[in-house]
Amino acid sequence: MSGHELRLPPEDRDLSPYTGWTRRHWSAVAEHLLLSVRPHVSPGLARIDLPGPTSAYGRDSDGLEGYARTFLLAAFLVAGQDGDDPHGFLDRYRAGLLAGTDPGGSERWPRPDELDQAKVEAASVALGLMLTRPWLWDRLSPAEQGRVTAWMSTVIGESYPPINWVWFQIVVEEFLRSVGGPWDAADIDRGLAVHAGLRREDGWLSDGPERAYDHYCGWALHFYPLVWSALSADPPAPDLRDRWRADLRRYLDDHVRLIGADGGPLFQGRSLTYRMAAAAPLWVGAWSGATDLSPGLLRRAASGVLRHFTDHGVPDSGGLLTLGWHGPWPGMRQSYSGAGSPYWAAKGFFGLLLPEDHPVWTARERPLPVEEGDVRAVVRAPGWIVSGTAADGVVRVVNHGTDHGTEGRPTGDSPLYARLGYSTATAPPLVGPTVGSPLDNSVVVLDTEGRATHRTGFRALGVHDDGTAAVGHSRWRAHWVAVEEDAAPDHGSGRRGATRPGPLLDVWSAVRGADEVRVVRVGPEPAPGPDGAWRLRVGGWPVVPGGALVSTVEVLASDRPGRNGVEELAEAAPLGPATTVPWAVVRAAPGSAVACLVRLSAAPGSGRGPRPRVGIGTDGAVVTWADGATTRIG
Repeated sequence: MSGHELRLPPEDRDLSPYTGWTRRHWSAVAEHLLLSVRPHVSPGLARIDLPGPTSAYGRDSDGLEGYARTFLLAAFLVAGQDGDDPHGFLDRYRAGLLAGTDPGGSERWPRPDELDQAKVEAASVALGLMLTRPWLWDRLSPAEQGRVTAWMSTVIGESYPPINWVWFQIVVEEFLRSVGGPWDAADIDRGLAVHAGLRREDGWLSDGPERAYDHYCGWALHFYPLVWSALSADPPAPDLRDRWRADLRRYLDDHVRLIGADGGPLFQGRSLTYRMAAAAPLWVGAWSGATDLSPGLLRRAASGVLRHFTDHGVPDSGGLLTLGWHGPWPGMRQSYSGAGSPYWAAKGFFGLLLPEDHPVWTARERPLPVEEGDVRAVVRAPGWIVSGTAADGVVRVVNHGTDHGTEGRPTGDSPLYARLGYSTATAPPLVGPTVGSPLDNSVVVLDTEGRATHRTGFRALGVHDDGTAAVGHSRWRAHWVAVEEDAAPDHGSGRRGATRPGPLLDVWSAVRGADEVRVVRVGPEPAPGPDGAWRLRVGGWPVVPGGALVSTVEVLASDRPGRNGVEELAEAAPLGPATTVPWAVVRAAPGSAVACLVRLSAAPGSGRGPRPRVGIGTDGAVVTWADGATTRIG
């Protein structure tokens, strides 16, 4: 197999009627990725220096990252083949391991006690060594083993932020314990206590004390606990393992609803450049048995995610994973992202640990929820309403609980967390003027200069389903932010800056299919100006002009006439060269309410379908849908 040509076996539409892919396809992609990085390996094989931008941690860190993350992929592949390694992957990673941990060597790795990012990469190396122990670790000499454990042991007693990172320390110290090296039970206990504090309702976990709900819930916070439990020499108590299994079981029920019919994962949250890592919790569910989902559905979902990217040019023509989504798109990267970062996608290949005769590989594919019919669900922890439509295969999330912030602490809105909507087929503008002045999927107040307010720090007032529609509610003090170019590391939070308060806004979303009725009640604060009214703007879904998706915003109820428009932004989002966002602007007096229809659909005639009606009173609003059913809000 060429390192620059992806050669796939024939599709099997009997076994996999939805994707055509089997375990052989996954192996082929994994081998292709591993062979394609060989031209970028350092002479001593300790670093994989890939083309692309340098992270905030520097080139030495990025080279280690390239090694560690691809080694994890090689470990899944070779361990799942019971040591069969025709390409000699482990021999090369063995040489690189020894060069990287040689304290006097020219390719020595930065130690975890020297550089924070090395704490992350040490965990991938440790996990890979545990999985491949008979074919790599056990063949090292005692002196070589000592060199590796000396490098690894610098994690002991180190401080880790109270997010998914605590698992990196747990995994490394578990490896050290398994090979007779030093470790500290107190470090593991502290990490487990942090993890326990991240648990939320219905199997969800927040990646830290903020309202940080994203793919880290699945590819990190559900990934490590059960994997560690299975590898640990002293597994946690059965009740703790049972809790983790129950959490994953419940989480996966939501996770499969968040995958579009084209395999696209939800475009929301940080580190999206890890792409097919979104499949990781599905494989952990199959591997651990901690799921009620059928094996055929798990594989269909995972293979759909992988095919989504391979069908859109990932990896690139050189066989590399670039910083981006489909193609390279630098605007997606966070400050910690370097050219090796995308290879955390390796986690999405965890299923290769399962043998060919495992039910997840032998069962016939089953359809995704959105392929069986329209999906509507509420997810309490992140405050999401999930709405998938079978007619176009798009899954949408209307967001009334996530902002990567804290209630009552106003900052700028992060485009990947604080918008009112995300989907599997759209991407919010990530660069340009809307970062400081939100437009897409927003409710904002405009000042005299046309600058928009932010919502981070809002109060989440819950999501529920009344049997006719799903309803979400949040309230915030609209505030303007003089956004600064933040020198702090970008880990997903909105940018900071001096804030200026505006009116209180209550926003409700009533969601049914492709339609959201967005009702806004403005607080009692009078606006500056002769009429005392606030200039309110409601922004719709961002779409690529000329694409299949139709995005519209219409005023359904207001005391004053509104006006509509569409903003076109160039090179602002990764799905196309331009992004258009529809909007409606209306003046709203203090205490008044406005209702808009916000619609996203690719179904035929979607832009011309029947509209719901909204009646607004002093005690709330009543939405009457096209079929006569009603929803009361407020």
